[in-house]
Order: sequence, then C-alpha cells, then structure tokens
Amino acid sequence: MQGFENLILLTDSYKVTHHRQYPPQTESVFSYFESRGGDFSSTVFFGLQYYLKKYLAGRVVQPDQIDEAEELFAQHFAGDKTLFNRAGWEHIVNEHDGRLPISIRAVPEGSAIPVSNVLMTIENTDPACYWLTNYLETLLVQVWYASTVATQSREMKKTILDSLEETGSPDLIDFKLHDFGFRGVSSVETAGVGGTAHLVNFRGTDTVAGLIVARDYYDCEMAGFSIPAAEHSTQTSWGADHEVDAMRNMLHQFPTGLVAVVSDSYDIFNACRNLWGDQLKADVLNRDGVLVVRPDSGDPPEIVCKVLETLGEAFGNETNDKGFKVLHPKVRVIQGDGIDRAMLSRILEATTAAGWSTDNIAFGSGGGLLQKLNRDTSKYAFKCSDITVNGQHRDVFKQPVTDSGKRSKAGRLTLVRRDGQFVSIREEDRRSDDDDQMVEVFRDGEILKEYTLDDIRKRAALSD
Repeated sequence: MQGFENLILLTDSYKVTHHRQYPPQTESVFSYFESRGGDFSSTVFFGLQYYLKKYLAGRVVQPDQIDEAEELFAQHFAGDKTLFNRAGWEHIVNEHDGRLPISIRAVPEGSAIPVSNVLMTIENTDPACYWLTNYLETLLVQVWYASTVATQSREMKKTILDSLEETGSPDLIDFKLHDFGFRGVSSVETAGVGGTAHLVNFRGTDTVAGLIVARDYYDCEMAGFSIPAAEHSTQTSWGADHEVDAMRNMLHQFPTGLVAVVSDSYDIFNACRNLWGDQLKADVLNRDGVLVVRPDSGDPPEIVCKVLETLGEAFGNETNDKGFKVLHPKVRVIQGDGIDRAMLSRILEATTAAGWSTDNIAFGSGGGLLQKLNRDTSKYAFKCSDITVNGQHRDVFKQPVTDSGKRSKAGRLTLVRRDGQFVSIREEDRRSDDDDQMVEVFRDGEILKEYTLDDIRKRAALSD
C-alpha cells in the first residue's frame, strides 16, 4: 500500500465519478485558478513548483497504484467497483508511461497580481483524459496556502517598511519579521511550504522545514538565518532566585553576535531595569554583539513601549535624524507573542506615537503568520471555463443568483499586461501589443520551467 504516495488517491471522493458526468464526446477540459478577492488587493503567486516536483512530475501512475485505488474506492463506495475509472488510469500507464497528459500554464512565481485575475490554467493534452483536468483540482488548489502566506508576509513587510521609512532605517527590513510558526501549523509539510513562502519576503526564520523546501524545491542552499535564543524552560530551570545567573550564562555562552533572551519569566520590568540594566549592564556593553530582549506576555503595544522606555532609561538612547529615539546599539527588542497583521500595526502605531524608531524592534510571528488564514482569506477558486466537445469549444461558467461574487469566468483564458495593467482575457482576444504573463511550466509529466527562490524574491520585492 502506498497511501499518500499514490497520486490517484490525492483527490476528493466525488471526483472519482466525474468521468461519467461530462457531455458525451468531451475531448478537453480547460480550468483556471484565481483569487476572487478577500483580505488583499493583490496576491503573490507561489508554491506551484513544489507540488509539481513532489507530486506530478515524472512517471507518477503505476499499475499497483491503480489496483490500490480500485480496492479502496470499491470499499469507499459501498462495494461498487464500477465507479472507479480504471480504464482511464490504465490508458495513462499504457499510452503515456504513467506520465500525466496535461498542460499547466501559470504566472511566474513571486508575481504580485491584482485579485480577480487568472493565475494558473490547466488542460488535458490527450482527448481520452478530459476527466483528468479537474481530478487534479484538489491537489493543485493547495497552492492557495503558500500563495496566501507569501501575500500575508508581504503585506506585513509593507507595514514594517512604511514604519521604518517614517522612523528609521529601511535597509533593516529583511530581518524585521521572523518566522516562529513551525509548532503552530497543522503538519510538517505545512511548515515547509508556508515557511518557504515567508522567506520570499524576509530572511529570518526558525522554521527549519522551510529551509529544506527552499533548498530541495527552489534551489536555494540557505534561504534564512537565525541566532541563539533562550526559551522559558532554559531560563526558569535556574530558578527565580537565579534569574540573573541564567541571563549571565546566555551572555557568556554566546559571547559574540546577536543573542535573544526571553525576559518575562517573572518580572519583565525588573529584568530590564535591574538585571540587564544594572547587574549585567557592563557584561552587555562589553560583549561583542547585541542583546535582544524578548517580552512574551501582556498587551503587546503597552508592554513593548514600556520595555523600550525601561531599556532606554537603563542603557540610554539617542535621537536619529528623523526625530525618533534609538536605543544604545548593544540593546534591541523582539516581540514574538500575539503577532499577526493587526497586532503588528497596533504595536508600530504605539511605538511611533511614543517617539521610538522601528529600528529598535523586530517581530516574531507563528500562527499569525502561517496558520491564521484559510482558502477564503483570498477567496481562491479553481473553475472550468471551457470544454471541447466533438471538436467544438463551449464556454463554461457559473452564475449563481444568490452570490454574484461567485460568478466564474468563461472561455480559454490567459493573463496579459495591457497598457501597464494586468488583464485576464480570452485567448482569442489577445492583441499584438499584449504582454502575455502566462508561462507553460508543465506538460505531459515534464516540468518545463523552474524558478529559484532568488528569482522569486526579486519578482516579489516591494517597489522603492
């Protein structure tokens, strides 16, 4: 038994019967993927290459997999073996050596495309496999997750960058939002795909799975970086009476570079004022590196401001050329508790109002970055828009009277750049001056176009 290694099983149950449901003499099914709207005005397309490489490329259908699927679906459909399309899958094995006869076109990964535009299209290349296009919907639609994380991370980057431009140094942006999300997501694969999606926009992460996906699927040897950091267990294991010794140990164990120490195990303000700012002050100032103090409880906007004020009183601060306060260069702060898009804005509004530069602060985000979202965050949808029946194209679309937002597009679609704007059009409406944005990335089991993470980062970069 192959289970999740068996592509035939990576679909929704009802799709197993769809080969019987298309019009007679159907030869091709053409479908597209888009963001219909949601929380963002544009979406960063990312993650398709992972699914192509992991699940679709090469000889992915084998005779024993067909046997396994037939047995499973016979049980699943109460003993009816006739519902499973054994002949269709055997055709793929016999005529295509187990390779999928489909073509996938997509915008280049990392592209930020306004919502309600085509991002990807898929069509069968063998008329006998018209049913395959939407059979693969279940798997291909999972691109929504990486795209949503990449989009959300980029929006958070905009928020931080705006604040840096107002109060400090925009060139610090790459390490201002750190991925803390591994433990807060639903699976290792989620952590890998989502972690890499965040690394499209930033360089800081503790999600090792993201590094692996970036290396193995996006040709990036090392996509992100981290630093030594404490957690509550390592600090509280010394006991409350020896908190200062736990802190001193961090400075001595890691005598150079950045080191982050969670400091709210007992009293964050005592830690900043009397422990870091008095008993250990000389150690901090003499150390060849920067101490990053991490509060981890309380109302973040209030606590971050109070921590900055307390550290400023203990270590001193200067005023930069934009009129905002910057802590002594040996001391910085990271807030990693409760960070999502809304909280990020609240904290930055509070610190700016209090006169502090965003240079002082970095952020860590876990579930708020990688898990606090779903397919409806950007309203992703995969819909059939054209079929060919007996050599004739037919428009396919839905137009529910109960929800105009769910009306789908019709025709064989592509995305072009026309007069500086992204426009989704029917292929037959393409003008000679249109710049087609879609690239065929997959055909008949072979990946035709690959992107490196470096390529994708450049494409997703925010405009100056």
